[in-house]
Amino acid sequence: MTTTPAPRRVVVVTPNPAVDITYTVAEQQLGVTQRVQSVVRRAGGKGVNVARVLESLRVPTLQVLPLGGASGTWLADALAADDLPTRVVELRAETRSTVAVVDGVQHPTLFAEAGPVVTPEEWTTLTTELRRALHDASALVISGSLPPATPDAVVEALVRTGHDAGVPVIVDVSGTALLAAARAGATILKPNLDEALEATGAADLATARAALLALGARAVVISRGADGLTAGDADGAHEVPAVPGVSGNPTGAGDAATAGLVAALRAGATLPEALRTAAVAGAAAVLEPIAGAIDLAAFHRFLDAPAAPDPIGATE
Repeated sequence: MTTTPAPRRVVVVTPNPAVDITYTVAEQQLGVTQRVQSVVRRAGGKGVNVARVLESLRVPTLQVLPLGGASGTWLADALAADDLPTRVVELRAETRSTVAVVDGVQHPTLFAEAGPVVTPEEWTTLTTELRRALHDASALVISGSLPPATPDAVVEALVRTGHDAGVPVIVDVSGTALLAAARAGATILKPNLDEALEATGAADLATARAALLALGARAVVISRGADGLTAGDADGAHEVPAVPGVSGNPTGAGDAATAGLVAALRAGATLPEALRTAAVAGAAAVLEPIAGAIDLAAFHRFLDAPAAPDPIGATE
């Protein structure tokens, strides 16, 4: 009798996880008392959102998270309750919280704490734990903001750890950390347009993408919100439009797009094919009231609709 081997999991690192609190109000207003209609508390952070969506797409994950204090304990318990496998690296400092105020009409208002300072020794412990977690993994995702005072060398070390394990490394960070990930040879960088322009100092998308590729990234996927996604690598550039006619809560759409991209590539899709899955996953996330979830029925409906990415050449 033979047994089917377990699917290889995607390892996800969220450098600065958070307790995500979502307040729903009738209408966002400044300077007035507002009655909160509902409150949702969830384990959050961009990478946590990516892992949630991957699991909903039947892609097994394992998270490696630095957590500290009472908030960190709550977050670890919440992940366990949601059946999201996690390896915790304990911090001395307190895990942060974020607050999103949504009304279903205006763009959500977000309040994000900076997060704890992670010591060099704690980063070393996390890297060691990551190396163990990557045994028999299919990919590594590094996603989210960096804690205060995090040196770029930390990002480079995380990317190199993925390369040493022989897995593709997908990175969604910002600022100088994005440049560090490029220099370390990230398999795919996935910033949004503003992040790409800010990090590179470029005036336009094509120049920013070229700069990141020149630094050493093997591919760059840039999300443009309602204008869709674009990707570029050594073979050229491709773009897909956003799914039309979708409105709702855009918080977490970028994280869902990252999950869709990873799930498609893991299943053997080409980069242009995976780009469309990413756009579809992002659209399906907009239909959900909280980050880290997608409307699966809408996802499959959008994915089955006739559409294909169009090559736009190596330059724009």
